[in-house]
Amino acid sequence: MRTEAADQINGQLCELLKTKHNNEKGGKKMKKKTLRDFWREEDGMGTVEVILIIVVLIGLVIIFKTQLTKIVNDIFSKIASQSSSI
Repeated sequence: MRTEAADQINGQLCELLKTKHNNEKGGKKMKKKTLRDFWREEDGMGTVEVILIIVVLIGLVIIFKTQLTKIVNDIFSKIASQSSSI
């Protein structure tokens, strides 16, 4: 009197238990395969994209260094002058 859903859940549970048993049994082999799969995975942001973003940000800082320094110094001088009134 089992339903199809119960059979499907039972099958999934059996697969999970087999996978856990196999992971414990052949740990190094499974870890190696998992790390290899993780390295080849193309989801998410890649290393090249992150490096390009960092290079662009560093370039912008170098180009606008004097302007940024002036703005930061102005802000800190305002903070210092107004902090005495508090």
